[in-house]
Amino acid sequence: MSNRHCFRGRWPREHPLTPASIERRADLQAALLRVAQQDREALRTVYAMTSAKLHGVCLRICIDRGAAEDVLQNVYLKVWQRAGSFDPAKASAIAWLCAIARNAAIDWRRSQRYEDPLPVDLAETLVDVDADPSAALSQDSERAQIFRCLGELEPARASAIKAGFYQGLSYPEIAEAMDKPVGTVKSWIRRGLMQLKECLSREQ
Repeated sequence: MSNRHCFRGRWPREHPLTPASIERRADLQAALLRVAQQDREALRTVYAMTSAKLHGVCLRICIDRGAAEDVLQNVYLKVWQRAGSFDPAKASAIAWLCAIARNAAIDWRRSQRYEDPLPVDLAETLVDVDADPSAALSQDSERAQIFRCLGELEPARASAIKAGFYQGLSYPEIAEAMDKPVGTVKSWIRRGLMQLKECLSREQ
C-alpha cells in the first residue's frame, strides 16, 4: 500500500489496557526474565514480541532505516548482556527494552558527524515509547506541551514532524505522502523542530 494512503498526520492515540495486552505484558516479562538465565529461545521470543516496536523507536531517532536496523541488532545484543539487571519492580519489560533502544539510537546519532535536522536532546521527548500506565501518566504534562507547541506550527511542518517521529516514515516516504520534494520536507522538519524546541523552552 502506498504511503500516500497510509499517512494521516494524526496525533498518536493512547491504547487502553485489555486482558489480552495484560497477558502479553506478563508473557514478555517472563521471557525477559528467562533471557537473564541465558535462555536463547527466550531471547527469540522477546525479539518476536518486540522487534517491530523497538525498530520504530530506533527509526524515529535514527531516521535512516539502514542505521535503525543496525542499531536494533545492537539493542538485542545489549538485552542479552544486560537482562540480569531487569527489575520488574522498577519498570515494565517493554519500558526497560524501549529505554535500551532509545539510548542506543541516541548514542548512534551522537556518533554521526553530518549535519542533522533532529536535535538529539529533543529526540527523547518526541519518541513515544508506549510505556506502562504509570510511566505514561508521568509523561502527560510533556505530551500536552508538545501537542500545544505542534499546534502552533504551520500545518505542513507539524504533519511532516508527526509522520517522521510518530509514524517512522523516512524523508522520501514523507515526501511521497505529502506530494512534495524531499528537500522541502527536510526544510519543514528542520525549521519545525527549531520552532518546537523554542516553544517547549518557553513553556518550561
